[in-house]
Amino acid sequence: MGTFNVKIEVSNRYDGEFVPLEAMVDTGSSYLMIPQDLLRRLGVSPTERRSFQLADNRMVEYDMGILELKLDGRQIPVPVAFAPEGVSPLLGAVALEIFALGVDPVGQKLVSVPSLS
Repeated sequence: MGTFNVKIEVSNRYDGEFVPLEAMVDTGSSYLMIPQDLLRRLGVSPTERRSFQLADNRMVEYDMGILELKLDGRQIPVPVAFAPEGVSPLLGAVALEIFALGVDPVGQKLVSVPSLS
């Protein structure tokens, strides 16, 4: 499947200042990943630390937090991983599920999908 980017906006959940970004849709990634320097500038605080297995099989640990995500005309709090500085934002599977969105790889767009109970 080819990759594509979508426009998102992120905020710290408290003061309403949203920052527009482009994020690569990555269904192989679990979480929304945003560079830690931007998250700290927004005032997003880490709530825990988690282990991640990278595409090259290395294991790393990243801080995790919660931020407000605007996507597809909606605004919902989602978990976010504090990625290293310089890493491009990734929109992973958890955020897509929270927003009830799937991926149309041919049309390179996000599509609404029914939630599963």
